[in-house]
Amino acid sequence: MTVRLSADGTIELDGICSIEDAETLQQHLLAAPRAAVDWRSCEQAHTAVIQVLMASRRTLRGPPAGNFLRTHLDPQLKSA
Repeated sequence: MTVRLSADGTIELDGICSIEDAETLQQHLLAAPRAAVDWRSCEQAHTAVIQVLMASRRTLRGPPAGNFLRTHLDPQLKSA
């Protein structure tokens, strides 16, 4: 599972997050309105996952593992 809720309440993204993970991520975000998202282990994410992250405006723990995410998306999401 690439999207999961950790014991401390953080939503974790791990590995390659596919389009199917966007719905799981959204469900976790709705269930835990104050949860941060840890994407330090995320290597790739479908644009649907990125859109959910952008809309959520949650605190991101990172940078992500993937070079493209780290270089191009992490700065954008942190400034939003």
